[in-house]
Amino acid sequence: MPARPLTPPSIAVLYTDHHGWLLGWLRRKLGDTAHAQDLTHDTFVQLLAAPPLPALDNPRAYLATVAKRTLFAFWRRRDLEQAYLDVLAAQPRVHQPTEEERYAIVQALEAVDRVLRSLPATTRQVLLLNQLHGLPYREIGDKLGIAEITVRRHMARAIGACCALAEP
Repeated sequence: MPARPLTPPSIAVLYTDHHGWLLGWLRRKLGDTAHAQDLTHDTFVQLLAAPPLPALDNPRAYLATVAKRTLFAFWRRRDLEQAYLDVLAAQPRVHQPTEEERYAIVQALEAVDRVLRSLPATTRQVLLLNQLHGLPYREIGDKLGIAEITVRRHMARAIGACCALAEP
């Protein structure tokens, strides 16, 4: 008897059949039920926003892959926020922002982080060498083994990405 071709499952079927398993999997990874519940639902929200599901011969492996991306984004956001809070805690009390300002700063840091992660590796490196280390284009080119004009092109791409972030 020939095998039946696989058909794409619906999100509802995936949710019904595998929600409990995914919640347990994330709970073991995080050690926290509340965050596991949030990330389980975030995983299914990502599936709803994505293109139609492919045919799956192993739905749990597929869910685990999507959930890992969600988990990594959660950890990256938590680490970024914690680094900001550590720097903030070291500041004198007079310079500490209000809760609204903190929220706006964390949102801005997350947006900058997204832009940096979206850039190709060399473009990101050129931008950081210039903006954080203050290196001129010629030194960046020498350091990376690329022509100065190429450094200028990478900077133009990086600045374009940063300007797109600033647009409403």
